[in-house]
Amino acid sequence: MANAASGMAVHDDCKLKFLELKAKRTHRFIVYKIEEKQKQVIVEKLGEPAQSYEDFTASLPADECRYAVYDFDFVTEENVQKSRIFFIAWCPDTSRVRSKMIYASSKDRFKRELDGIQIELQATDPTEMGLDVIRSRAS
Repeated sequence: MANAASGMAVHDDCKLKFLELKAKRTHRFIVYKIEEKQKQVIVEKLGEPAQSYEDFTASLPADECRYAVYDFDFVTEENVQKSRIFFIAWCPDTSRVRSKMIYASSKDRFKRELDGIQIELQATDPTEMGLDVIRSRAS
């Protein structure tokens, strides 16, 4: 399943774990990493359902790009329990230029592989993906 545009393959596990998160809710979040040498996207880390948003943000490296999916539960003003699946493109300012380019050029193609993403967020520092941002985007 290589992609001619960026030459990036997507490991089957990426979609499999996403489907588990979406359908079975067995994961709170998934962190994806691009293996530059193998030219493929792989699952780097899975979050347990009980883990918090803080656990999720702590699992993103401070100076490397990642893709991530987060299953955000919240209660609406009408007191209805809801959830939204976020796709987060994490590209900190301190990451390597080449890495930023690879993540940017492969993002849309990779995102299309994950059927069921509801909200996309791009962040270059932690404040751009704070819990307040997630909350306001979810509602």
